Amino acid sequence: MSKKKSVGNGAGTVYPRRNKEGKITGYLGSYFDQAGKRRYVSAKHKNDCRTKLRKVMSDADQGIVFDAKNETVGAFLERWLRDVVEPNTAHRTYAAHRQQVRSHIVPSLGRVKLEALRKHHIDRFYADLLRPKPAGGAGLAPSSARRVHAVLHAAMEEAVRGDLVPRNPAAHANKPKVHQEEREPLDSEQARTFLDAARGDRYEALYALCLLCGLRQGEALALRWSDVDLDAGTLYVVRQLQRVRRDGDVSGTLEFSEPKNASRRKVGLPKRAVDALRRHAERQADEIDEAGERYEHQGLVFANLAGGPLDAQNVVNRHYKPLLRRAKLPPIRFHDLRHSCLSLLAERGEPIRDLQALAGHASAAFTMQRYTHHYGTSAGRTARAMDEALD
Repeated sequence: MSKKKSVGNGAGTVYPRRNKEGKITGYLGSYFDQAGKRRYVSAKHKNDCRTKLRKVMSDADQGIVFDAKNETVGAFLERWLRDVVEPNTAHRTYAAHRQQVRSHIVPSLGRVKLEALRKHHIDRFYADLLRPKPAGGAGLAPSSARRVHAVLHAAMEEAVRGDLVPRNPAAHANKPKVHQEEREPLDSEQARTFLDAARGDRYEALYALCLLCGLRQGEALALRWSDVDLDAGTLYVVRQLQRVRRDGDVSGTLEFSEPKNASRRKVGLPKRAVDALRRHAERQADEIDEAGERYEHQGLVFANLAGGPLDAQNVVNRHYKPLLRRAKLPPIRFHDLRHSCLSLLAERGEPIRDLQALAGHASAAFTMQRYTHHYGTSAGRTARAMDEALD
């Protein structure tokens, strides 16, 4: 039986696609562009296919046509970076995507025709990423390979939306499995030890805001005194400080930018944090007097001796790590101060929605997965609760 075609005058052709049993699985639309080349669109439903066909034929009349049959994965990814990622994301995000594309994806998949890319290509690519370097692989950690997957998946979703490919081959690929690292935050006794050891330190208030209020380091370093109300005991997170590396720039520059998604928020200040900030303000006033005209006033809560923004890595290496050693505490990351804050509050039974708001997370599910940890004390408490329930 011949395929039943739907033909309109100048409207292209739409016809059903069938499987081996003859069942219709979707619809394919075909048309000729201005160069006389036959081109295609596809959709699950006939009306959707006709809509897509009208759109691409209109684009073709205006000369807006991408040659998906001959376009390679590499060419598409470069166009995606230029036209989609760079105009619509922060530069740091764009730079990270570009690095994944040019260092990993293009060298392995760049020459494959976009429309010919399949799941088995991507599975082999991921296996090569994880294979140790002595065995001929890239030697990436699973978490790093997972970031490559995220970029490739996002790019191919854009190809689907642009009708360049009918489906996303990365969607069903065997993405690298990441085993969640068990992180040990500070317990309440260790947190008190840390704060006691930091008393009088130039960065005492910075440590206090991250441990007591759950701020990210970049959020704390971007604070201005105008964002803080010590009398009311509140502060507002409205931006972050990041080191941004642009093309050919090895060291990068410190730049203020919008905080992470959903991270603009009002944060209450515990008394310990307010006291630490008041001491910090007095210390900073003395530094400004001593610097005189050399001090560049930017209103920063945490500034270097000239009034400019602080380099986060310098603070970590020159001050934070030595403080941990002096206090005889585990060598936790700076970010684990925030992690400890949220875990301590979770241990005390604070509602997960309140923790989400404090952390500036987009969803409570992420907060629970990432920061609610299994303390020995909470494990004992739940065991006792079960005994009581069955008595």
